[in-house]
Amino acid sequence: MIKDNQKYFNRLHLLVDAAVVAVSYLFAWYIKFCTVFADTEPGAGALDMRTYFSFLYFVVPEYIILYYFFNLYAPKRATRRKYELEGIIKANTIGIVIFIVFLYVIKQPDFSRFMMGAFYVINICAAAVCRTMIRNMLLYFRKKGYNLKYILLIGYSRSAQEYVTRINANPQWGYVVRGILDDRVPSGTVYKGVKVVGRIDNIRYILPENNLDEIAITLALKDYDRLENIVDLCEKSGVHTKFIPDYNSLVPSHPYTEDLMGLPVINIRYVPLTNTLNWIAKRAVDIAGSLTGIIVSSPLMLLAALAVGLTSRGPVIFKQERVGLHNKTFKMYKFRTMEMQKPSAEQKAWTVKDDPRVTKVGKILRRTSLDELPQLFNILVGEMSLVGPRPERPQFVEKFKEEIPRYMIKHQVRPGLTGWAQINGYRGDTSIRKRVEYDLFYIENWTMSMDIKIMFLTLFKGFVNRNAY
Repeated sequence: MIKDNQKYFNRLHLLVDAAVVAVSYLFAWYIKFCTVFADTEPGAGALDMRTYFSFLYFVVPEYIILYYFFNLYAPKRATRRKYELEGIIKANTIGIVIFIVFLYVIKQPDFSRFMMGAFYVINICAAAVCRTMIRNMLLYFRKKGYNLKYILLIGYSRSAQEYVTRINANPQWGYVVRGILDDRVPSGTVYKGVKVVGRIDNIRYILPENNLDEIAITLALKDYDRLENIVDLCEKSGVHTKFIPDYNSLVPSHPYTEDLMGLPVINIRYVPLTNTLNWIAKRAVDIAGSLTGIIVSSPLMLLAALAVGLTSRGPVIFKQERVGLHNKTFKMYKFRTMEMQKPSAEQKAWTVKDDPRVTKVGKILRRTSLDELPQLFNILVGEMSLVGPRPERPQFVEKFKEEIPRYMIKHQVRPGLTGWAQINGYRGDTSIRKRVEYDLFYIENWTMSMDIKIMFLTLFKGFVNRNAY
């Protein structure tokens, strides 16, 4: 067995990244000064080759430091490729901005802007390709039985089962579970190919005799009184030890911890938008976005209002009570798309496919989501946000909070005109549980870039949707 020595691998990876940055920089210089682009930028030729190349002493260390801060040297076994690519793009974007500021500080106006842009694009592509090659190389070796990590689980529990399930589903990670130790489950019990090999006390004899890379403590909640003793035994062995809690259904995927005078405190639910700066940034985008939306869509809203008013009896704007931030109710605006009905009838159920209550104009407005445009005014006054979980009516909130676990968490942020669930197809008469699952993912993983991504995808997936009726 070849041990996965992360320290030496990271050093090699660092050298590879340094080489990629340098080669990308030199290639960008070559494109600018040795091809048809050589004379396209006035002033760029004022600096000689040696001056351009001397900036590598600043650029290479800068990018290596940024890659470190964006966790691009974290173990790659369970790191998703899309997160690595996002890290590369973010590091390169900040890197080029820092480089521009550096040139400004040293009063160097003649550096080629074209070369900087070419370096930015080339380095992102080269870094992504290089890291993909490294992943594929590691995967090849793991398929051959090399670079594997052998793990022993202590405790047969829900967390142990989920851990084994994920390991079996992702052989590219290179983890091999040797067995499980447990006092309550008989030896020989097998779960997805992994066998219970003995009692927990057997750890005293197994650790010295077995060539293990990691120990994962997966005790059931009822056995937590033994946790301290087991951790002590594992640490004496010198084997790297992990703790996988048996209450992962309660804590978020990225738990938020606080230090209370040396006492670690885990927040059951971390909501990034409770941070004041995040809240201010999102609200600023909401105000600017809603104002822009109102101005740009005003001709469409005028046409929609005329179409509704001329084709059916009743008010043009339909106001409906919804539950928003901190469980407070507000009146949400929409263009009326149904025939006039009694409030008691309207409250009985939501719209279904081929609903006879929907007018002909209403079908068009619903299909294209143009009926939602008046909610830009809800956003402007702070009752809603451009992006967030869709708000629901009070009677359904009362129903769902009893039926769906963690449903009420969605009210810790402002409801949105569009959302993560909507662009993934969960709108209209679709699974409420799946919709809540996507809403919770959004709430716990919010970033401004995620909001921008959702708004962009809404243009292609959100407005016209087969579930909008």
